[in-house]
Amino acid sequence: MTALVALCACGGGGNAAGVASAMPAANPATPPSSALPAGGKPDGWKLVWADEFDQNGLPDASKWAYDTAYNRSGWFNHELQYYAAGRLENSRVENGKLLITARKEALSTMADYGGQQYSSARLITRGLASWTYGYIEVRAKLSCGVGSWPAIWMLGSKGRWPDDGEIDIMEHVGNNPGQILGSIYTAAQNWPAGTPNTSSTTVADACSAFHNYQLTWNAERVVIGVDNRNYIQLINPGDGDYRKWPFSNPQYLLLNLAIGGDLGGKVDDSALPQQMEVEYVRVYQP
Repeated sequence: MTALVALCACGGGGNAAGVASAMPAANPATPPSSALPAGGKPDGWKLVWADEFDQNGLPDASKWAYDTAYNRSGWFNHELQYYAAGRLENSRVENGKLLITARKEALSTMADYGGQQYSSARLITRGLASWTYGYIEVRAKLSCGVGSWPAIWMLGSKGRWPDDGEIDIMEHVGNNPGQILGSIYTAAQNWPAGTPNTSSTTVADACSAFHNYQLTWNAERVVIGVDNRNYIQLINPGDGDYRKWPFSNPQYLLLNLAIGGDLGGKVDDSALPQQMEVEYVRVYQP
């Protein structure tokens, strides 16, 4: 797993602050138990934000923006895609699902085209919604084509990476179907520094069935799971060191399907187009 862990990051940060859902930032008085907590939505937490994808067409512009910032210069991790904005061929809602589609095509007429031979989409809530603490559940069916790299993740709204934190709720690559990766990155724990906090779990039918990818985040810990089974966490050390715990500040959500790159690997063009399907995104808070 060591070689794989060193590459597990969709990261690269953002530039604009999101709209924070205000909750008190607190450090635990005493260190919590290191045991993984039970999975699933915490009792009593209420729905505060959701997209059920019940309106056909482009994604709801009041909830989702497009990240296209690095199309001209090239995306992080040597990824090969051009991220298109407002293009039904790459992101659309249809029959109650969001479809993010990667295609083998060169969108050379686009003003910010950077020479890519693949198109896809990267949807973000930055500037529209962000949260400090919460239970986030995304029900999705993943792509399995070799070279595909779908992700459900979060970045700190302050825009500095890795200082402001990254939470990878789900990453999957087509060259290793069924292996789901979860990662929690800080300035103290990240892959460039050789100190990543990454783990994996197996979901054998991740590409043929929908599963619930889940984050439970409070003042004590960040926990990632699938289908109510948690498998990785980061506990707040409670010492006030921002390098170890930036997660008392808002993060925004990203959904994307990358192609190739350090983790995605060699691309099988014959497997394209590829899709990540999302049935819903739900955010709960106490």
